[in-house]
Amino acid sequence: MQNGTRLAAVDLGSNSFRLEIGRLDNGRIHRTEYLKETVRQGNGLDGDRNLTSEAMQRGWDCLARFGERLAGFKKSEVRAVATQTLREARNRDEFLAGALPMLGFPIDVISGREEARLIYQGVAHMLPQSSERRLVVDIGGRSTEMILGKDLDALVMESYRVGSVAWSMKYFPEGQFNARAFAAAEVAAKAVLDEAINLYPAGGWEVAYGSSGTVGAVADVLGAAGWPQGLVTREGLDWLLDRLLKAQSADRLKLDGMKDDRRAVIGGGISVLRAVFDLLGITQMQAAQGALRHGVLYDLLDREQDTTDLRSTTVQRLARKFEVDAAQAQRVSKTARLLFQQASATLPTTELARFQRKLDWAAQLHEIGSHISHSDYHKHGAYILDNADAPGFAQPELHRLSLLVLGHRGKLRKLEADFEDPVFVQQLLCLRLAVILCHARRDPDLKGMQIEAATGIHRFVLGCRAGWATAYPQSAHLLREEVLAWQKTPWTLIVPSP
Repeated sequence: MQNGTRLAAVDLGSNSFRLEIGRLDNGRIHRTEYLKETVRQGNGLDGDRNLTSEAMQRGWDCLARFGERLAGFKKSEVRAVATQTLREARNRDEFLAGALPMLGFPIDVISGREEARLIYQGVAHMLPQSSERRLVVDIGGRSTEMILGKDLDALVMESYRVGSVAWSMKYFPEGQFNARAFAAAEVAAKAVLDEAINLYPAGGWEVAYGSSGTVGAVADVLGAAGWPQGLVTREGLDWLLDRLLKAQSADRLKLDGMKDDRRAVIGGGISVLRAVFDLLGITQMQAAQGALRHGVLYDLLDREQDTTDLRSTTVQRLARKFEVDAAQAQRVSKTARLLFQQASATLPTTELARFQRKLDWAAQLHEIGSHISHSDYHKHGAYILDNADAPGFAQPELHRLSLLVLGHRGKLRKLEADFEDPVFVQQLLCLRLAVILCHARRDPDLKGMQIEAATGIHRFVLGCRAGWATAYPQSAHLLREEVLAWQKTPWTLIVPSP
């Protein structure tokens, strides 16, 4: 990306949706615009964990406004991520299907640990470079993320299902405050967060930072009341709790520095924050400027190059962990990428490189299931990817990779995949052909081989030089079987007789 490039991050949080737009300048991203809307999707989950129609409509309306502002941005310049509420929502696919045309860009539902990693990246990039060991805490609407890190490296990451919106709904219904409710809320929060004591022990960090939401709101109130700016202390939390108890309800709460949209969830937020302070022995916490959306922006930069793309590192780690045949993986990858380049001749160069990289990941991992069992190893591999802790990947992105691994051999009808997506189909076909051509675990003879795609009529034609089928009868037989496999899909593969 060149200096001056505009980048945008959309954060679909449980309490608020945020849009951050920045301009790239020598590796740094400087804010040019920031929009925030209180959507409160977190309190729009019903008893069956479905988003209500009202909650979905609030989200769609906000995203439509964001989408208007993002008109003219390229796909590579925008990333939207969704967190705990959409991780939980059973009908999230319905919401996402309606959200895409509103926003104009796909939305990645990220795992809790991936959210934690991106939060740390956002905080660390907004702090001076330092060798200090940092604890970063982000109390969101329905989850709390904790990270131990140093400089730009997140070392320990975890996400807990406790947050300001969820705890306010459960322990402070109707916004009523009393000492018994706060005591119960803190005990319940500690029960969820209890394992954090072992992951983030005293002495494991030097400075504690609080990102976004609750910590920022508390720091603003304390600063307005004369406490040190940008700092949350235990004494300050005690003072603030006393103010809430005296007010008895959110409606009657009058505090300088508190925004109206924070009033309804402050009870839950403070109870969780006090629990964090108690469990980890924190005496003071600095309010950080960086947040999830900033981490998303810098991650867009990292994804531009394979050498800085964390997803590539994750793929390499998984390949090593499951002891794949590295030589065969490279063989299949090289063949699949060559065929994909032929089949995708109309794609822009940048798009081609991006899809080839993802095809390479599928090739590198297509045999990871063999570590479990050779029988149906493609199914084992797909299961691993759907359930792996894979830093850098969003859940839908990882599932798409698992579909390629699942579909690289065997029947195609088993795939719950979108066969109307031409790029996915091209990736799948090229991976399957590469596995066939490399079946003998040696470099295939590709001289004179050419694949052409006519996506408008859902057809591929694979041409081979005269004499190829005679020289490689087993490969030719497998290609004839592949032609039959594609007949059971909306697509046709043709391998003309030489």
